Parts: sequence; structure tokens; C-alpha cells
Amino acid sequence: MSNDTNYTSKAITTQIRATSRVSAKIRENFYTLEFTEERTIPQIEGVDLEQERKLLWDTVNSEADNAMNETIDFIEKEFEKRKKK
Repeated sequence: MSNDTNYTSKAITTQIRATSRVSAKIRENFYTLEFTEERTIPQIEGVDLEQERKLLWDTVNSEADNAMNETIDFIEKEFEKRKKK
């Protein structure tokens, strides 16, 4: 494979994808949740690919974190219900 530093890529990014995974130990169990999103980049003037990537990462990280927080809340509520019985 040649590593020609004079070559400039002619490729056009048409899609970006990001995956965020979060794991947590809740009581005696481990839970892992994952969120993936893929976006199609429109071939129009003014698209900032770096900003699109940042926004995508912000979205997938937030979704994974929110899903884990909801899971923790649900498990804790279920634990409290069973404890009261």
C-alpha cells in the first residue's frame, strides 16, 4: 500500500454512523445498552462535516445515557416494590 503524501482524497462522505455503549452494575447484575444512528449527508453547499459528526456523537451519547438512566430508575422502582411486599 502506497503512502503518497501528495495525493488528496477525492472521496465524498455520504454517510456517517456512530455507536455509543454504556455499561453499569446495578445491584448484582451488569447491564449494557447500545445506541447506533446513521445519517445521510446531503450533498449541498454549507454542510460542515465536522459539525455533523459532533452533533451525531452528542446524540448517540445522550440516547445511550438516557436509556441507562431509565433502566436504572425502572430497576430501582421494581426493587422497592418487591421490598414492600
